Amino acid sequence: MPHFAPAEMASAIARDLLSFPITHMKADLSFDEGPYRSHLNWIVDQAPAAVFAAGGTGEFFCLSPDEVETVVRTAVDEVKGVMPVVSAAGYGTAMAIDLAGRAERAGADGILLFPPYLVNASQAGLAAHVEAVCKATSLGVIVYNRDNAILDAETVARLCERCPNLVGLKDGVGDIELMVRTRSLLDDRLVYLGGLPTAETFARPYLTMGVATYSSALFNFMPNFARGFYNAVRADDVATIEAGLRDFILPYTAIRNRGKGYAVSIVKAGATIVGRSGGPVRPPLTELDAKSYADLDALIKAHGDVAPGSKR
Repeated sequence: MPHFAPAEMASAIARDLLSFPITHMKADLSFDEGPYRSHLNWIVDQAPAAVFAAGGTGEFFCLSPDEVETVVRTAVDEVKGVMPVVSAAGYGTAMAIDLAGRAERAGADGILLFPPYLVNASQAGLAAHVEAVCKATSLGVIVYNRDNAILDAETVARLCERCPNLVGLKDGVGDIELMVRTRSLLDDRLVYLGGLPTAETFARPYLTMGVATYSSALFNFMPNFARGFYNAVRADDVATIEAGLRDFILPYTAIRNRGKGYAVSIVKAGATIVGRSGGPVRPPLTELDAKSYADLDALIKAHGDVAPGSKR
């Protein structure tokens, strides 16, 4: 049974920074449950607003449905209702419905609905996909607007009329006009989440558009920095924001941008550097090359896990 009803889940995740934990793998690429539990306990101690299990940073796209269910069930067991646990669902409509059902059985509090697999669909087709998933679960659903599944403002508004448990929109597009149109139509009907890679880069402008919070992959290995940056954004502390961007976030994203798939690989590398290894990434992802790993190691060691602008 979920600990949070859909509206309660939406309200809870809007209050603070969101954690998207890595999924730990053994050398043979099987799920490594013990270290994953330990990492979740450590994350819960850092008090994010929610844990998104088996999400994008957690290699959702590399996990089987059975593994997604196992990872989510493990997260629910470790988090123990302290905060919402949100599971990923995606691929085709039938599989997304199956994954949503698995999440519900595992005790998750919500669904982050990823785009359908491969196809570029019409707005009517995307709406039918989202509505089918919403109607197949009692959990709150957050739709992830990105890639081949970008819902326009009018489509989202119609879905909100038909799907009471559609409670959130995560933006992975970066289309400011689209976000403004959607917020203008729906106001606070949904909770809005920032979901672009290394979301800290966009956090300040997104806040002015009513985006309540964002997902921080940095929370996996630099939670104090991530929290300090989030607090600076909320306080509109421009000097601290600019220091955080200049000194760590922009150099970090420059390393991330060197290779396809590095948005996940770099997080696992960061966790390894600080002594919280999550093991290897699964294909088709690849590890950071030697130079990128060394550059990340130097960057992390130069700044440490302190709030941006702080003196070590």
